[in-house]
Amino acid sequence: MVDEKKQAVNGEGTGEAEKSAAAETDAEEVEVEATTLAQEEVDERQEATTDQVAGLLQDIERLKMEVQESSDKAVRATAELDNIRKRTSRDIENAHKYALERFVSELLPVLDSMELGINASQSAEDIESLREGMDLTLKMLFDRMGKFGVKTIDPAGEKFDPEWHEAVSMQELEGSEPGQVVTVMQKGYELNGRLVRPAMVVVAK
Repeated sequence: MVDEKKQAVNGEGTGEAEKSAAAETDAEEVEVEATTLAQEEVDERQEATTDQVAGLLQDIERLKMEVQESSDKAVRATAELDNIRKRTSRDIENAHKYALERFVSELLPVLDSMELGINASQSAEDIESLREGMDLTLKMLFDRMGKFGVKTIDPAGEKFDPEWHEAVSMQELEGSEPGQVVTVMQKGYELNGRLVRPAMVVVAK
């Protein structure tokens, strides 16, 4: 009986030891599995972080290229603006220098005609033909000036207009209405509708 009890006790001790060893094995397996899962999670996070860093580096490079491109465009725009400013300044300078070039070209024939008339007057016997030549020269001058918008202000017999006429004196003249221009002492001129010189006139009282 005693031996049977000892065997039973020994059997129970062996079973508990086996259970304890199995439990330890399970705990180790759980720990290993947990460690593996944790390591996998760390690896995944590291991979995700690496991808994010790579993406950020690509964004930085792209932004650098965009900044460089914008800088190049700004430099080109500044250079183009400077060229436009120089061309405009040169055009304005040339316009000031040569604005009257066409006008002068139109007056040259008149000058030539006047010189010919002066030379002819030194030996001219026919005063009438000389006068006709002077009249033609004067008409030529007026025609040339008319091409550039120059018009004569000759208000004889018209109503006095202070914007275009300048009264030299006033006279009582029978048959003339008050304020009427009776004599033009000096003709006036306008350029494209702008007064250049008023006509000097005598006005009736």
